[in-house]
Amino acid sequence: MGFLSPWFLGGVLAAGLPVYIHLLKQHRSEPLKFSSLMFLERRAQSSVKHRRLKYLALLAMRLAIVLLLALMFANPFVRRSAAAAGGRKFVAIAVDNSFSMRAGDRLGRAKQAALDVVGSMGATDRGQVMTFASNAQMLTQATSDKGELQRAIQGIQPGDGRSAYGEISRTLRSLGQPDGLPVEAHVISDMQQTSIPTPFAELAIPPSMRLRLHSVANDREPNWYVESVNAPRSIFQPKKVRVQAVVAGAGTPAADLGVELVMNGRTLETKHVKLGANGRATVEFYLPEAAYGMNRGEVRIPGNDKLAADDHFPFAVERKEATRILFISDGRSARSATYYKAAIESVPEAGYTVETVSSDQAANISPDKFSLVVLSDVGSLSSGLESNLTDYVKGGGGVFVALGSQAAARRRVPVTGDAIQETRYASREGERFQTAGEVDRTHVATARAGALDEVRFYQTIRVTPGKGARVIAKLSDGSPLLYERKTGEGRTLVFASTLDNVANDLPLHASFIPLMEQSAHYLAGYDTSPAQYLVDSFVELRSARDAGSAVDVLDPDGKRALSLKESATAQAFRLNREGFFELRRANGRNELIAVHADRRESDLDIVPKDTLALWQGTGSPESQSGGGPAEQQTRPYSLWWYFALALLVASFVESLFASQYLGAEQEPQPAVRRKAA
Repeated sequence: MGFLSPWFLGGVLAAGLPVYIHLLKQHRSEPLKFSSLMFLERRAQSSVKHRRLKYLALLAMRLAIVLLLALMFANPFVRRSAAAAGGRKFVAIAVDNSFSMRAGDRLGRAKQAALDVVGSMGATDRGQVMTFASNAQMLTQATSDKGELQRAIQGIQPGDGRSAYGEISRTLRSLGQPDGLPVEAHVISDMQQTSIPTPFAELAIPPSMRLRLHSVANDREPNWYVESVNAPRSIFQPKKVRVQAVVAGAGTPAADLGVELVMNGRTLETKHVKLGANGRATVEFYLPEAAYGMNRGEVRIPGNDKLAADDHFPFAVERKEATRILFISDGRSARSATYYKAAIESVPEAGYTVETVSSDQAANISPDKFSLVVLSDVGSLSSGLESNLTDYVKGGGGVFVALGSQAAARRRVPVTGDAIQETRYASREGERFQTAGEVDRTHVATARAGALDEVRFYQTIRVTPGKGARVIAKLSDGSPLLYERKTGEGRTLVFASTLDNVANDLPLHASFIPLMEQSAHYLAGYDTSPAQYLVDSFVELRSARDAGSAVDVLDPDGKRALSLKESATAQAFRLNREGFFELRRANGRNELIAVHADRRESDLDIVPKDTLALWQGTGSPESQSGGGPAEQQTRPYSLWWYFALALLVASFVESLFASQYLGAEQEPQPAVRRKAA
């Protein structure tokens, strides 16, 4: 026997209070001398012994109340076997429905094993059914209805997620002891080796839990699969595009496999590749000219191995027009335009085309037709063009401003209106050049720009950024080199030097191309999201500027995946299955997203038996020895209810004795004397 709260036993000391009161109220009688009893009326005399007996019983009841109250709060318990507790238990049934369970009839066998567990439950047992892959999902509440448990098991469908045994162990740990019953957990899975977490401690379950592992997989089964596909997200050029695919085998012998390239449901090309035992190989295809818009591609291995779901790999390609950039200069120097155009066009996947015009020609061009405008050392701008550029930025456009001696003559930065203080030149007497002293690498424009501190700046424009500007890079003297100003829905980047190799040697450094490329991506709103997603990853639905706008998501079946409220408020969406998801954004742009299962699920190698024994051994001692009869399981059984019942009885008896003993006794009526004759 034990006590869950032994400190409450200190309340036993309060038992001295009734004893003290008893001593105070103890009756003491002193004999009195009286001459004669003949004049006293005869009356019935109560028994002193009887009164003393009642008083001792009252004292005993009060002592019992104090003792029972202290014991009840101390919560005593005894350990009883499951059989002594009536044999009741809580049965947790966890069925693996991850991607690898699609192999053969694994899921069917898992469901049958779960049904057998339900059939073995006692009439008073309670159970709960759950599935797990990367996350656990409860299918039922705790119930004794076997029919409900069986219906939940029969409705389990295979998923595309990656199984995680650490996750199901965490879920089992969170169960505790429902209804105070001992827990018997049944994990039914193919016991895949790649699902074991690296810290083995994540598999630990409570010592009071009895773990049963049911494997539905045979020995390691051979499996060929498409491991990855490398294809461009967007196509801007009409020429053929290369698509690379990697095919691999796990537990497989050497083989000659056929690999197909499928686009929009039509097989375009088939190639053969030789794989060694457990080997992998790369296959290259050249995608012919794709149709404009979104294209659904797939690399496929024709075959009929155990896990056919990984014999294909989806990818999405969008054919669209190249993004247009308007480059405006003063027309005096062509070097800036030459260097900028060479840097932008060196990244073919970006899909930019640069159109160079003078400031006079730009007066008749609408900036709204371009995704980005570059102002390269422009001295004079017509009022109409500057007004158009300001409206363009406010409406969500992007402008890159490079300042030089011509722009400095304006005394104001175009579009932003920031004050220009002076033009600084390197001199032989002082510093021969300046460098970038401080760079904010968290900004998109400079995240991949490399070592800007090696660039020499011979001529810079000293600018005082306005309120709300973000300085991205500073010169060695502390003046801004690159900063950002947001106006309305758009943004402007101001560079305090030119883009040629006269005022600086930036175009001669490797950092020039990523700086110009990332700046263009940022200002033009280029989609930098990944081309492919894993199952259970998240895709961002809206940015801060799109808050409140509705975004529709269509699943691979073409059905809406979000409710009306979620489409207007959700910031991200979980891609819970393999296939193609379509995003319809508020700005009218549609995106096609290809989602594929984690290829670690394609390795069907199973966990060694000794590792499974260690996992099962993290539970109760009965689990460590491979299980035992239910009679050997013990658990604490609280006795507070019995003490509470005894306290209630003692209180009733005490009140009964107190009312009889302490109540005023009825005085008998005096006899009426006869009158003398």
